[in-house]
Amino acid sequence: MKKLIISTLCLAITTSGLNAATQNNSKLPLNDLERFTTVIEHVNNYYVKPVDDGQLFEDAIRGMLAGLDPHSAYLDPTEFAELKASTSGQFGGLGIEVTMEEGYIKVISPIDGSPASKAGMAAGDLIVKIDDTPVKDLSLTEAVDKMRGAPGSKIILTVVRRNENKPLKFDITREVINVESVKTKMLEPGYGYVRIAQFQNDTGKDITKALNNMMKQNDGKMKGVVLDLRNNPGGILEASVAVSSAFLDKDKLPYDKVIVYTKGRLPSSQVKEKATGKDITKGAPLVILVNGGSASASEIVAGALQDYKRGVVIGTNTFGKGSVQTVLPLKDKRGLKLTTALYYTPAGRSIQATGIKPDIVVENITIPKQEATTAEDLMVYESNLSGHLESKANDEPKDKKANKDESELLYEDYQLYQALNTLKAQQVLKH
Repeated sequence: MKKLIISTLCLAITTSGLNAATQNNSKLPLNDLERFTTVIEHVNNYYVKPVDDGQLFEDAIRGMLAGLDPHSAYLDPTEFAELKASTSGQFGGLGIEVTMEEGYIKVISPIDGSPASKAGMAAGDLIVKIDDTPVKDLSLTEAVDKMRGAPGSKIILTVVRRNENKPLKFDITREVINVESVKTKMLEPGYGYVRIAQFQNDTGKDITKALNNMMKQNDGKMKGVVLDLRNNPGGILEASVAVSSAFLDKDKLPYDKVIVYTKGRLPSSQVKEKATGKDITKGAPLVILVNGGSASASEIVAGALQDYKRGVVIGTNTFGKGSVQTVLPLKDKRGLKLTTALYYTPAGRSIQATGIKPDIVVENITIPKQEATTAEDLMVYESNLSGHLESKANDEPKDKKANKDESELLYEDYQLYQALNTLKAQQVLKH
């Protein structure tokens, strides 16, 4: 997949694939090579204007890889450096992960707090125009190049969105984006919320620290935790393994303690990543929130926790990015990103094109406040009756603020509201 600013891929920057490929004794197709060089000669001799040979070869390589799958790509020096920088948590751009679909640019997900996210762009948006240039006539590489730009510069994206009658326009200012991988808060006493925006190098350490702090604040016992992976485009494989491990006891796992494994042609692509350590939350009820913007590493975490029945997956079907891209360095600071394997969950489910299906499907709907208030006003309670008996002080609800916060959550984030209710239901069943 050609990136705009951040990789959804779980990458391995390595030269081992090159060594393995060198051992392949298959003969080069001489007739095809001869035809290729003939085309180069004809372009040099007859094209309407002179063409740089180096650019011709780079374009040929790009075309060759683009014909394999949407995720394999040739990386020039700028793209190669950008890919490596994207896993560190700071980079420049719009803050969206994109792919090509039927000639248009599809948004996999906007990054939390990014210019695209603040402008209102959403997972599933189809970009049809970049400023005044139609996307239909552009390659993915050309479209991404047009969306790049210096921080502070502006761009107008025209998108088509499902259930919208006409295209939407987003006026966005590019900026340097600092992604905070892990965010936490308490939804209510005993109920924690952990949001992972993307999987970076330090996400494993960050999730461990966050969960330990949360446990300490709640005297070592949580009533439940929501792990929010919505609109998380992925990132580092090792980080997804660390996050999964934070909620699992490795010594109690079937499936040989595997979090994810891969299958490919070369022996080096047969990899098993296993859980490490113990469940930091000590078995606290867990809900994993996902949607169509949850991809790659997010799907690995959701799939592993679902297979091990560690938590309930709630939301909508994930993106279905279940292939492994290996980044092979080339000369002159260039690189080759090549699909080398497919991901499988501990129980052997392929993520590719299928994604992770939630245990409970909850669409992200909006509850109108006005309608809810009107319905509530129609209800009559004992306390509304004239001359009703007052209850004693110690009989009154102790957590009125929690009820108010939960009510606000219903209007602000319906999926999270349902996740919290699911955790509470599990607490009721335990008693």
